[in-house]
Amino acid sequence: MQKNIPNILTSLRIILIPVLVSAFYIDSKIAHYTAATIFIFASITDYFDGFLARTWRVQSNFGKVLDPIADKLLVAATLMMMVDRGIAPVLPALVILCREILVSGMREYLAEVKISVPVSHLAKIKTAAQMIAIIILLLGEETTGIPHTNLIGKISIWIAALLTVVTGYGYLRQGIRNFN
Repeated sequence: MQKNIPNILTSLRIILIPVLVSAFYIDSKIAHYTAATIFIFASITDYFDGFLARTWRVQSNFGKVLDPIADKLLVAATLMMMVDRGIAPVLPALVILCREILVSGMREYLAEVKISVPVSHLAKIKTAAQMIAIIILLLGEETTGIPHTNLIGKISIWIAALLTVVTGYGYLRQGIRNFN
């Protein structure tokens, strides 16, 4: 059972996406808190599935493939919803989504030619910045009653987008060196 927990957490993150979407589109404070709570829980599972897999030495091909997909699905779905509702600006959301697709495609190609591209420390910071920005934007001023929450969230998503560009460039540069 222990060796399946990281994969269960990854799968749970994907299963939670439709629940998050449903909660997001219900127009009430409780629904906004629920959506934010689901996103926070899913973000935490992102950390723990990798941590537990490494700690218990139960890394699997299933986890290696599905974990980054689960992360990208969660972030992409949430960003799309927030852009749809005018909560998040389009440009940083688009930058984040394009980088994720570019890096995923490059990693897939490099994996086929047996070249591993490890996740950089800055990319982990980028992921944390994205998650924090999304949480702030999900909660917003209307839900929290905290002044300037929306502005802080928008500044945060721009910072996350900047980190996304920097880390994406690093991965792209590393990948281009390995293309035939």
